[in-house]
Amino acid sequence: MSYVDTLRQWDEAITYADREDLAEALRIFLSIQEPNSKICFDIGCLHLLNQDYDAAEKAFDCSIRKDEHLAIAFFQRGITFYKKERQDSPESLADFQRAFKALRGNQLIDYKALGLRYILYACEVLHNMALVEAQLGNWEKAQVNLAKALDYKTEAKLNVIDKALNFSNLVQFPSKVLFKPNKNYVAELEKKDYLGKAKVVASVVPQDAFSGFAPLQPQVEDGPARPKEPEVLRALEGEPHTVLFEFVPETSDELAVVPGNIVFVLQKGADNWASVVFNERRGLVPYNYLERLEISLASQQNKGITAPPSRDPPTRPERKPVCYTFNFAVSVPRGSPYATLIEKISNKLSLPSTVITLSLTSEASEEGVINADTDMETVWSQASGGRITLWCKTEEQTDGTMQKETVLVAIHSYESSNPEDLRFNQGDTITLLSRVNQDWLEGQCNGNTGIFPASFVEDVLYLTINDQAPLSDQS
Repeated sequence: MSYVDTLRQWDEAITYADREDLAEALRIFLSIQEPNSKICFDIGCLHLLNQDYDAAEKAFDCSIRKDEHLAIAFFQRGITFYKKERQDSPESLADFQRAFKALRGNQLIDYKALGLRYILYACEVLHNMALVEAQLGNWEKAQVNLAKALDYKTEAKLNVIDKALNFSNLVQFPSKVLFKPNKNYVAELEKKDYLGKAKVVASVVPQDAFSGFAPLQPQVEDGPARPKEPEVLRALEGEPHTVLFEFVPETSDELAVVPGNIVFVLQKGADNWASVVFNERRGLVPYNYLERLEISLASQQNKGITAPPSRDPPTRPERKPVCYTFNFAVSVPRGSPYATLIEKISNKLSLPSTVITLSLTSEASEEGVINADTDMETVWSQASGGRITLWCKTEEQTDGTMQKETVLVAIHSYESSNPEDLRFNQGDTITLLSRVNQDWLEGQCNGNTGIFPASFVEDVLYLTINDQAPLSDQS
């Protein structure tokens, strides 16, 4: 059996398992002629759900033979022995010890990258070792393993370890969680039409859906041999423009175009950037790279297509950053020197003091600027009610780059079975890394990185550190 056939059957079995049709999923898994270690693991999990412990043991044996470093397979076989031998099983203890050894001193193994939504914690493996040791009567070893489990505990949610002083129940793997094939490989199984299908962009015939090499012509009796002049072709959306120069995007919301492309301008901004549609994709293109295109039947028949100019492209227009003002407060003793005040603010903003300018007024005039030469007694004399309001202005970093950060907040919880997706709960904050397309984003949340639907989040703040905002210092 080829790898493609194996991948297709693996994906089909996972589909049935997600539908809770475990019998059909197991049948498809067992029909795979050369299963890999992950597929053998999935077969063992399904047998374990059916309480067929002998078959589960054989499947996990096969998984371990094909990958002797798969700690989760040792962990699952240990659970199988524990249930099969009614708890006091030396074989179960040996497998838990092998699983702990396969962790190689790490506190956990996250199998997300391998297609399994599960994290194996060393403290949980040690807990099971302690439980089996206690049931075998080895109380001293059980206490040692349990103390080691407490040392390896990494998260507060693992409270089963704290409650295990009286040796509670076995920590088990959720058997309905299975290894899944890489969704990118699965997507390649589908046949692709690389040429695509023709689409009517403009036609003189209303409701024309023809997709051949020429649009349909109106059928009229004794009509003129040549269309009347001028009959302008109708664009689907926006105003047609031709691209004069090649444009290479520098940000995710810009669109790559080359000379000769026909784009449809949806909106032109005052900053000389235009929002356009090209090949069903939207993005920003400098408007001075475009030229308005008057499409008519006469121009098509007589003039043909005009070649783009050979001159150099114009200068890329500057994109103005979106700036926000914001208030914050710091507490310093009354009468503090300038060095103490600027250090406090520098730490608050996580910026070097050299790029921060303080002022008594919003305009930051020379008379109102506060620096090391300013008489601080004059500044503090303006304090009223235990506080003084100052204005803070930050400049560009010395490397010439602006500090930008896009922060989103989750308006819904998102759970997905795909390893590449980012899971989060309602209210979590997410740092945006990139825009995959119009519907999907890539971000980072709680130390994890992945993609997620854009409809599950909303913007909190687009912050460009080049703003001016009032600063309140409490004495």
